Amino acid sequence: MKIHAFKIYTFLFFAFSVAGYSQNVKLINIDQLNERIKNGKDSTYVVNFWATWCAPCIKELPHFEKLNAEYKSEKLAVLLISVDFKSKLTSAVIPFVKRKNMKSQVFLLNESNPQEYIDRIDKGWSGSIPATIFIKGDKRNFIESELTYEQLLTEYKKL
Repeated sequence: MKIHAFKIYTFLFFAFSVAGYSQNVKLINIDQLNERIKNGKDSTYVVNFWATWCAPCIKELPHFEKLNAEYKSEKLAVLLISVDFKSKLTSAVIPFVKRKNMKSQVFLLNESNPQEYIDRIDKGWSGSIPATIFIKGDKRNFIESELTYEQLLTEYKKL
């Protein structure tokens, strides 16, 4: 009886841990992203597009985490949007986010046509990652390259 109860408690613990944690990585499409930015006019948005398989993306992610932590008292929203395939949500993205103990808001882009969403994000975007958009009100700056923390901070403060 004790072993059976232990198995049940262990199963429930892991089931709720994974279920609760998976809530931290949500699906988002471009319309939802645009709506969120439109509704937060008084905030500054730093939206980074990355993937778990992209070495330069992984290298710069800690910079976004640091910016988010250091400026959390300001109206800053750091949104980290993975462009991994939707099928990789539970097998790659969620474990990656958990392993890296990421605190920023993480999403998985829920779009099926890359060229369409690339053009909707920025007409000049070739589609390569990492890529970052800085948005505050009507000001918008798009950068298609890896950023150091100093570059990230400079771009954030320009807005």
